[in-house]
Amino acid sequence: MALNLNQKKEVVAELAEVAGKAHSLVAAEYAGLTVEQLTDLRKKARQSGVFLKVAKNTLVSRAVEGTDYAVIQDELTGPLLYAFSQEDPGAAGRLIKDFAKTAEKLKPRLVSLGGQKYPGSHVDVLASLPTREQALAMLVGLIAQPATMLARVLSEPAVQTGRVINAVGQQKAA
Repeated sequence: MALNLNQKKEVVAELAEVAGKAHSLVAAEYAGLTVEQLTDLRKKARQSGVFLKVAKNTLVSRAVEGTDYAVIQDELTGPLLYAFSQEDPGAAGRLIKDFAKTAEKLKPRLVSLGGQKYPGSHVDVLASLPTREQALAMLVGLIAQPATMLARVLSEPAVQTGRVINAVGQQKAA
């Protein structure tokens, strides 16, 4: 069913709003997927904080004008599924990568992150980005490491003294 002008404007406005807030974008070819597979993909997308949309390329091209994703406008050809990461940058990459393992017809075509365009093969790189919680845990680890090392250095003379006293005590007991 074809969209009328008002419906097209609504789709463009919705996509423009999502693109303005999104962290990353993955466009994938979906031709050959069954309805059940697409429904399952949409369900997983909702759970992982990814906005998933199948829309005409001309509408998507208009929606991404003036955003970081304007770099992909010349690559929008053929039937594409658009996955925008809303919560963390790697969410769309992880979703498409994981789902493509079970559905061979789903092929990542292009990735956009930080105003740059990358080929679909970079979905692995995007998927390997840490989640927010993982990044915070790494930061805390980096901050805590110097304090831990300082505590070890300061306690080492006392530990060595204890070892020497213990060794002397064992020698005298023997």
